[in-house]
Amino acid sequence: MASGGAGLEGGGLGEPAGAAAADEHDLALGQLQLLGLLARQLGLDALAVVQDQLRKTHRLGPVARLMPTTAATTVRKDREPPLVLDGPFAETKEQLLGFYLVECATREEALEVARDLGRANPGGSYELRPVAVFHPNELPAPR
Repeated sequence: MASGGAGLEGGGLGEPAGAAAADEHDLALGQLQLLGLLARQLGLDALAVVQDQLRKTHRLGPVARLMPTTAATTVRKDREPPLVLDGPFAETKEQLLGFYLVECATREEALEVARDLGRANPGGSYELRPVAVFHPNELPAPR
């Protein structure tokens, strides 16, 4: 589940706008550091080596482990107001466990990173997708 964007600013009563977001960022960063520590303790040292190599070359972006689908919330936007449902409702047999955002100049470079990750953590699969930065305020005017 991604955060941000939906016009949410600030947090609780009397809390300055942006303070809650900063707290959430610090919490998320702490959780990622904890996940790294747990990964090493669980024998995923090989995966940590690949991540460290990518980090040292400044190619590793966000890496996130998603919570189980039982923690999911679905927003159905085919009506007004959108319907909010607790639980996983994706119509797929596969589940997204997490993601890596890695800077790669070519498709071949991205495939090599996926191979390295696969050797470090056998099983499952990696889906490679290019990422495009989206700035709605920079869209061309309609014709």
